[in-house]
Amino acid sequence: MTEEAGQQKKEISEELKDLVIERLDVLPSHVRIHIGSVGEFTREQLIECVKQGDEVGQKIVDIELSFLRALKEGVLLEQLNQN
Repeated sequence: MTEEAGQQKKEISEELKDLVIERLDVLPSHVRIHIGSVGEFTREQLIECVKQGDEVGQKIVDIELSFLRALKEGVLLEQLNQN
């Protein structure tokens, strides 16, 4: 894969960024999110990462997309019903 193709793959659409930012914006301001060995982030820091499209922002977008897919496919509901 060329460098240009790899870079295009990692770009996040503005619509998707807006969706993720809106979802992050409803988190309480005092909440901190831990992302593996990368560190701890406030809501505002995560929103800024998504806006910039950096590695953490891309990870947050991936997490949100996985959640939305699980919700759509009923996986989340199945898991909740099993507990």
